Amino acid sequence: MSRRLAIAAVAVALVQLGTAAASRSSTNVPVDWAATQIRIVTGKGLMGTSNPTTFRPNDVLTAQALANLAFGLQQAIAPPPPISTVPVDPTVPANPPETTGTDATVTDPTPTDPTQTDPTQTDPTQTDPTQTDPTTTEPTGTTTTPAPVAPTPVPTAPKVANPGASATMTQLDATLVASLGLSRAATEFAKGARAAGLKVPARFGTEVVARLLGLRIDHPAAQDGLELLPNDPATRAEAAYSAAQILSFGIAGGPEVLEVQALADSFALPSFTDWQKTILDTAVARIGMPYVWGGTSDGPEAPFGVHSRGGYDCSGFVWRVYKLQSYPNEGDLASVLRGRTTYVMSGEVPQSERIGFASLQPADVLFFGAKGPRSQPSQVDHMAIYIGKNWFIQSSGQGVALATLTGWYRRHFAWARRPLAEAGLEG
Repeated sequence: MSRRLAIAAVAVALVQLGTAAASRSSTNVPVDWAATQIRIVTGKGLMGTSNPTTFRPNDVLTAQALANLAFGLQQAIAPPPPISTVPVDPTVPANPPETTGTDATVTDPTPTDPTQTDPTQTDPTQTDPTQTDPTTTEPTGTTTTPAPVAPTPVPTAPKVANPGASATMTQLDATLVASLGLSRAATEFAKGARAAGLKVPARFGTEVVARLLGLRIDHPAAQDGLELLPNDPATRAEAAYSAAQILSFGIAGGPEVLEVQALADSFALPSFTDWQKTILDTAVARIGMPYVWGGTSDGPEAPFGVHSRGGYDCSGFVWRVYKLQSYPNEGDLASVLRGRTTYVMSGEVPQSERIGFASLQPADVLFFGAKGPRSQPSQVDHMAIYIGKNWFIQSSGQGVALATLTGWYRRHFAWARRPLAEAGLEG
């Protein structure tokens, strides 16, 4: 009981510190936050209109509208070859043999003149030698009108069983991932996590892919009421944002897609101890949850006075995993991380106990700062949880997602700490 009261006291203090930073009410959320993306999507004639003013951004995305969008995106980023409109004589085979006299594959059913010695000579009383229909009896100089070619059916979006049903955010991400040909990548991510013993939700693979591609948006803190949970119905505006991002790739096999597929092909995690797996199971179960400034909850809350449906900021995600989750026989684990912010938690361990990059283990808490390892705790502005083999899980601009310790993250990695060891649960 005392532990929970202490946690609540710290949370109240945090809210008091941040109240002034959230003067805008969530009731003032603009309805046109995706106006730019809507113009891009409607410019391609997607989502049922070419006019942004008739787009209905706040309407729920239906299952049929999602199917139509995925189909339209496939046509836009990988258009089919043009359909030929040149009429062809239906009596001529699709791949006719050459008609020159030197081609041994030509078979003329009319008897040849045995006295004819020059195969290139033709009888002037006969029809045009270029005529390929040997059965014609038209007199010389007359032609037949070839029958028109039946037009190739124009492909259309598949019909869904329940077209008016609402599509969830999870379904939106999964459908768009499939439209890019990355379903195999999603499966590989899920299989890799399960092979290491993690209990991941069904959406794990597609959410990892969607967020590596940048298909989600982090709404400004004052608009956190717009953030949707994985099983919430998606809005047309959210779908437009994702679709515009896909259109920016240019082609389905572009570098963004190839990079994610390469990451999936090589994805593997190490073996975990029982405690590492316990901690990481809690973390990966929240894949796809949104980023909410000051958020620590799976459900509704109002950090800094802005109502949200649930979600976490970077330190709130770690707080949720290590402090708000109760574990059997956890001992003092919940009290190891005392502060609520990144800079406080990063400074709670003396410099001699900080863990460097080469010594990272799964379930370690990672800290990132402006000067990398030379950062001061006051300069640490991001944190996450390491899962192994250069991968970590965080709540950031793409919500709760996986990322690799490369690029910006590698350059800004400051140090890590090991809460499990600090609580005496692992050496």
